[in-house]
Amino acid sequence: MTNLFLSIQFAQPIIHLQLIGSILVLLAMVHLIFPSYFDWKKDLASLQLVNRQLMYVHTFFIALVVLLVGLLCLVAAEELCTTTLGKKIAWGLALFWGLRLFFQFFVYSPKLWQGKAFETAIHIVFSFFWAYLTAVFVWTAVK
Repeated sequence: MTNLFLSIQFAQPIIHLQLIGSILVLLAMVHLIFPSYFDWKKDLASLQLVNRQLMYVHTFFIALVVLLVGLLCLVAAEELCTTTLGKKIAWGLALFWGLRLFFQFFVYSPKLWQGKAFETAIHIVFSFFWAYLTAVFVWTAVK
């Protein structure tokens, strides 16, 4: 009986949205280490001030959007699944993450990860994650 309950619950988009929300909040926090991990102080030093600041500001706002989408999934998963507005938001998020998946393969150069074990693993993990996000948001929108 418990297995049946778990399989029924797992078949609902709400649990996937909550899982996505948790992962996105974590991913937003990871953005905090980007400047030091990627040694931006050194690498961006040769850029004009406006370009250097664009990197920091855009990274901040990307992290903020990822955080807010994560929180939305955590606190409003049911509304995303059951309201007209929620389904429209889900369509928008499906488009957003679908485009992110497209960029993973057709904008970022394979030179960034090919032949590098860690980078290839990250590429694969995030490719599956962007596909999962896209699929769950489409599922949410059409269910």
